[in-house]
Amino acid sequence: MDSIPFIKATACGNDFLIIDFGHAPEDIAAFTRRICDRHHGVGADGVEWVLPAAEADLAIRLVNADGSYAEISGNGTRCVAAWFCAGHERDSVAIRTDAGIKRCDLMARIGQTFEFRTAMGRPEIGGEQLVSLRACVITGVTVSMGNPHFVIFVSEFESGWQQWAGEASVHPHFPQGTNVELVRVINEHEIEVRFCERGVGETQSSGTGSSASAAAAIHSGRAKSPVRVHAPGGSQTVEWQDDLVLYGPATILCRGEFFI
Repeated sequence: MDSIPFIKATACGNDFLIIDFGHAPEDIAAFTRRICDRHHGVGADGVEWVLPAAEADLAIRLVNADGSYAEISGNGTRCVAAWFCAGHERDSVAIRTDAGIKRCDLMARIGQTFEFRTAMGRPEIGGEQLVSLRACVITGVTVSMGNPHFVIFVSEFESGWQQWAGEASVHPHFPQGTNVELVRVINEHEIEVRFCERGVGETQSSGTGSSASAAAAIHSGRAKSPVRVHAPGGSQTVEWQDDLVLYGPATILCRGEFFI
């Protein structure tokens, strides 16, 4: 029986499968949907397909759980960094993503959990925008971390936010779709965030989403660097002076083979 080997890792509950692109089937989107299914597959928010790279240690291509393509995942990149450092006894790795090369430096390791400092690049922050949904109008700030984000500041997380955030993530106002973050400011160095990711839906955490949320909070004067970002799956820290730096964990969970 044919099978495809995989590694499963998580970064604050944002889980990914890591697979060598050399094992990729002809229809990558269909396979990714199947293996990411939480009832009939392994279950994950996406697959990081690993390829060789001349100008970096390796390259990755992210396919979301629904089979759509994404430029980058900060948490997914960190999961790949954990796998690479564990297998190569390295304390740093340069990973080429479709949002540029990201360097992950290992800060600490306890068992299969790795703490990284990741250089995320410079955020691009747009102005405030209004988006009309079926049941409401929302106001948010566009932020690019190499992938698109729409950051909405709230006083509380209202019941049912996932429905309208999901609608916003595929709204025609965003031709390529967008990741949606709801941000509640706790104090000038702490925020709490909920994530609705393009191609996935609600996630327990997001690396680029944490970065975009903190950048928007700092840019608007609601917070000051460093910012601790709290999410249902765990917490990460963002520092932003020039380029933005993200600190957070990644844990290797298991390895296996998926029958095809």
